[in-house]
Amino acid sequence: MTRSSEVATTGSIHGAARQPSSPTPATARLAIFALAIGAFGIGTAEFATMGLLPYIAEGFDATITEASHAVSLYAIGVVIGAPLIAALTARMERRRLLLALTALFIIGSIGSTLAPSLPWMLVSRFVTGLPHGAFLGIGAVVASTLVSPHRRATAMARVMLGLTVANIVGVPAAAALGAQFGWRTAYGLVALIGMLTLLAVFALVPRSAPGLTPSIRGELRTLKRPQVILTLVAGSIGFGGMFAVYTFISPTMTDLTGLSESAVPWVLVCFGVGMTLGSLIAGPLVDRSVEKSAVGGVLSLGLVLLAFATLAHVPAVAIACVLLLGVAGSLFTTALQVRLLRESGDAPSVSAAMNHAAFNFANALGAFLGAVVVDAGLGYRSPALLGTGLTVVGLAVMIVAVATHRRARSGAALAPGR
Repeated sequence: MTRSSEVATTGSIHGAARQPSSPTPATARLAIFALAIGAFGIGTAEFATMGLLPYIAEGFDATITEASHAVSLYAIGVVIGAPLIAALTARMERRRLLLALTALFIIGSIGSTLAPSLPWMLVSRFVTGLPHGAFLGIGAVVASTLVSPHRRATAMARVMLGLTVANIVGVPAAAALGAQFGWRTAYGLVALIGMLTLLAVFALVPRSAPGLTPSIRGELRTLKRPQVILTLVAGSIGFGGMFAVYTFISPTMTDLTGLSESAVPWVLVCFGVGMTLGSLIAGPLVDRSVEKSAVGGVLSLGLVLLAFATLAHVPAVAIACVLLLGVAGSLFTTALQVRLLRESGDAPSVSAAMNHAAFNFANALGAFLGAVVVDAGLGYRSPALLGTGLTVVGLAVMIVAVATHRRARSGAALAPGR
């Protein structure tokens, strides 16, 4: 199997989001654009809280670590919602499902905007997180069916581009709005983006054919496959280090690096630029080699975290590390998404959604462990050191996954009758 055909095995995705007829290039571009708008809203909703933590804590008369539970509860919502929604809606028409997920996202965002207390805020964040993984996972599957097989990784990366652009525009804008007009306005912005997504998906995403749809049991059965399990574990642990740092990026930049509060939105822009650059290069790199991209992504993530832990007190180096965290993170997430689809092409919905659940488990894990080391008095440098350790574990799991995959391919090639 060549590198290109390795990725082209995602062409076995048929019934989950098959279109009535081959879409024109213009139709495909518009549909992917609509899905990218949804990813933009989700990215803003997920990452804006990190930049708003000091304001949320002040608004509810809570500590930074208490307010950080808003990050963890959102992530837990993703972890629970992604596999549950994807499995229970395996036979549902994809466009209709995307619309329903967007509506739930809007409800959660409005709840966050109007939250009268911190517990209400946490519940609203949980609700907002429920459709996250299912929307991005199913959106990636839909995008992959709109283009030719050799461009499927690139199509999925274009959907995820909305997630990364959110960190250039949406997240810094939310942080600036929060600083100027109060944190509630930031979540109001997220709700508006959700409404725009609803209109765009309705108008631009074509209906999928009812055709061949996997059963709920068939979808869940993919989670028993060793390669799927290893890929999810690598993402769940390996990506936790980035979230351990990014959850506390605002106080880290002001207290450790010495930047002013007004500079924090620009640091968030740097992270978004890094994610966008990573998304742009990830598609072609993953199309060439899924395995090398996955290993290279998590390895790069660990090296950047180690550099940040050592030199975060130097403003220029700290900002450069934030940008590189975005690059490495995008490469890692795209590679794992394509890897999952390759290993479960006959029932992609749950595995695609589980990719986002895995990374949001990493989000919850990183935010929780980061809060633990900060509360222990180890300072804002400690989450990066903790994160470096998490990426080492993720790298080890990824190496095992790649080695067993190659061994299985070699065995299949040598089998009698080949």
